[in-house]
Amino acid sequence: MEITTLRVRVETKNELDKFKEHLNESYDEVIKKVIYIAKTSKSEPQLSRETMEQIEKARERLKKGKFVTEAEAKSRLGL
Repeated sequence: MEITTLRVRVETKNELDKFKEHLNESYDEVIKKVIYIAKTSKSEPQLSRETMEQIEKARERLKKGKFVTEAEAKSRLGL
């Protein structure tokens, strides 16, 4: 897998942060999510709306501290 560096303004980074569903989500994952939303917004506007609603719900869970850490998930899964 090849990796590259992108230069973005601080404001752009801050906006991308708003799409994160969890703290450890990479910017690559966030950008892919935004691309997916953009591609489906015309052909399937309801699906894009649902995706955005799910992101908002995830943010609220994070703010409330309702999430499972990686260590907890591994423990639950017996890994």
